[in-house]
Amino acid sequence: MSDLFQTLTDKIKAKELKIVFPEGLDERILTAASRLAKDEILTPILVGNPEEIQSKAKELNVILEGCEIYHPAQYDRMDELVQAFVERRKGKATEDDARKILLDENYFGTMLVYKGLAHGLVSGAAHSTADTVRPALQIIKTKEGVRKTSGVFIMVRGDEKYVFADCAINISPDSQDLAEIALESAKTAEMFNIDPKVAMLSFSTNGSAKSPETEKVTDAVEIAKERAPYLTLDGEFQFDAAFVPSVAAKKAPDSVIKGDANVFVFPSLEAGNIGYKIAQRLGNFEAVGPILQGLNAPVNDLSRGCNEEDVYKLALITAAQAI
Repeated sequence: MSDLFQTLTDKIKAKELKIVFPEGLDERILTAASRLAKDEILTPILVGNPEEIQSKAKELNVILEGCEIYHPAQYDRMDELVQAFVERRKGKATEDDARKILLDENYFGTMLVYKGLAHGLVSGAAHSTADTVRPALQIIKTKEGVRKTSGVFIMVRGDEKYVFADCAINISPDSQDLAEIALESAKTAEMFNIDPKVAMLSFSTNGSAKSPETEKVTDAVEIAKERAPYLTLDGEFQFDAAFVPSVAAKKAPDSVIKGDANVFVFPSLEAGNIGYKIAQRLGNFEAVGPILQGLNAPVNDLSRGCNEEDVYKLALITAAQAI
């Protein structure tokens, strides 16, 4: 295990955290959950029919000792969840609606987190991002002062660690969104023992080009600095000016960022998504995530192409977010 994940494991062990996995019949989920329980890192909650889950585990030769299995149709606290869901939706769902909706494993799992019966949720191995994120936005919702959730990747190569945002959620963030993403990404960086130095990226450095796209980023910089004057943050930067000291000295000599940025906020989803995949495929970085930030409790989304190791690692991250 890399130093990054060993650090997370040390943080969360003995905290008695519970992470819910709505996709209890997925082979990757079962094998990762078995490892997490065996390693005594956290308690996995698997959602589904217990007989079917145990049968699948037996077929895979997976031991589920230390895991809990909750069946929505037989859950003994369902009345409590239904009432809480109706109250949370504030007239948008009747009790009958709630009973039907909470049979859905993602909604059920999200309600467990909302009620404090689990500390976080990991889904997406067999569901779309929308299926995972929608219940979280409806039930858990974003933290006070945060308008939108956003998705970051931790890019890891040897001892190098960087945060790339937003690479998963917001297609065309405005200045307020970008500022918010920057501040939340700095908090995420600290969780991974990264001292955040935040660069707001563009195709321009210090006004070398002028357009609505660059002005959006410069406005975001001002908003972020006003909200968090203590944070090492600047922009707008081209990537080389944010990352290469010699280029920074020429293009932005007066900036607090001296070519040493480690948190990179992209101006759009297409830029962020392309950027992290280039680093992953051409730069041989491991892309850990997407990690959803800005929610009142941690919910994270796997790729449907994930493997067991991805599940295991995202569970560690989710547990660490819960502390």
